[in-house]
Amino acid sequence: MTHCFKSFLADESGAVTVDWVVLTAAIVGLGLAVVTSVRSGVSSLATDISTSLTSASVATLGTLGVNQ
Repeated sequence: MTHCFKSFLADESGAVTVDWVVLTAAIVGLGLAVVTSVRSGVSSLATDISTSLTSASVATLGTLGVNQ
């Protein structure tokens, strides 16, 4: 029983999994931080674009695109 316990303590195969979990959590956290910091600016820009497009007018070229 002691031999099994010592081999369990010496086994490092799970350490790589822990490293990947920590790195993945850091990347997800960084992504969430970026999204929250950019969200208000993107929303404001979308509102400005919507306002510009609704007030825009389209110029007519005439029949079949030929100026008359």
